[in-house]
Amino acid sequence: MNDLFNIGQTGLSAYRTALTAIGDNVANAHTPGYARRSVNMQQLNVFSARSPIFREESLFSGVEVASVQRAWDAFRAADARLASSAAGHSATRKQWLTSLETALDDGPSGIGKVITGFFNAAEILAATPDDMPSRVAMLAKLDEFAGAVRQTGDGIDRISDSIGTAAGLEIDGLNGELEALANVNSALRQSKPGTNGRAALEDERDRLIDGIAKRIDVSVSLQENGSAILTLARATGITLIEGGERGVVKMTRALDGRLSLELEANGTTVPLPATGGALAGLVDVAARTADRRSVLADMVTDFAAALNTWSANGEDLNGVPGGQLLSMPAGLQSLQLLVTDPAEIAAALPGIENGNLLNLDALRGVQGIEARWNALVAEQAHHLSAAKAEDTTASNRRDNAYAALDEVTGVDLDREAAELLRFQQAYNGAARIIQVARETVDSILNLF
Repeated sequence: MNDLFNIGQTGLSAYRTALTAIGDNVANAHTPGYARRSVNMQQLNVFSARSPIFREESLFSGVEVASVQRAWDAFRAADARLASSAAGHSATRKQWLTSLETALDDGPSGIGKVITGFFNAAEILAATPDDMPSRVAMLAKLDEFAGAVRQTGDGIDRISDSIGTAAGLEIDGLNGELEALANVNSALRQSKPGTNGRAALEDERDRLIDGIAKRIDVSVSLQENGSAILTLARATGITLIEGGERGVVKMTRALDGRLSLELEANGTTVPLPATGGALAGLVDVAARTADRRSVLADMVTDFAAALNTWSANGEDLNGVPGGQLLSMPAGLQSLQLLVTDPAEIAAALPGIENGNLLNLDALRGVQGIEARWNALVAEQAHHLSAAKAEDTTASNRRDNAYAALDEVTGVDLDREAAELLRFQQAYNGAARIIQVARETVDSILNLF
């Protein structure tokens, strides 16, 4: 009778564990990072010697849980993380390059259209150089140009500051996830393999690694005890975390907004190349934003210098040599118009009342501000178009990679329903064994 009781009791315990695993699967079917659980069972044997004369024999004594297995595919997981890192990089570039294109306004109030309006106003004034309203219109267009430059420079600076803020938030999130992963690593080293607790820790480990991979491209090495070693992908000798020890990522922002990363670990600080992920995207767009600002500043500086030289070569309505028209002492936002009196426009040359205005057209050539502005806008549009195409490709690859991983780790509710019925029947069968054993014992006792 003891054998029957043992068979029934072990069956109840094992199938209860299996039903619990199914319940966890169903409850977490849509939980990000959850991997399906399955329970492996094995025959429970008891070895005994019935008689000193005969050999030891093995007696079946029920079933027991061998392990709680977590569905996983390391190769698909690595591919999904690589795709996630690439998608994070491309999405970040697309976002900020779109903002930068908006700041480089090429609309009616943008630098390109306004400076063309200035040259058109100068052509109108050249036809009637003594006409005061035409002089007022030309000065107004030049003042509008200075305002457009200041507005564009302010927009670029705001984007640069926002990129720096976003990078700081990404680094805070990355360091938080590295710290959490170090704690999970420590817990994994102390956990028992094949248990539900171990599976839950592995879920949390992989969820954290996925989050880290979105921010920065990493290579993952899993140890026998379940802990993870993370190194920077496509770099040599840079370990982010090993066991319970982790590095701290830091950021330095240059005066022009460019970003550089460092890793502080074991008392030393080393440069951290941004090889992928959202952080690499932010480093990239920070550099590109600084480049666009520099190109625009050079363009405006050259135009202001050329315009001031043009003015100095001419004479105003009073026959006085023209003075400086524009000044930019400290960056794009400092550009200002120096002349407020329309009569001071140096339209004339000695003996030719519109002679200097006719020479103004020389500032519009291939190296003129209009052509350089159009080249700047076209280059930015090209980079944005490429970033959008890259983002579409990267996001599709990421979705496909995670779909492939989900085929292995995901929960199929139809399958779980079938498993539930199977284990419920097994559980009822184990309970029936105990009931039969009890009834048999009662029947035997009733004989006396």
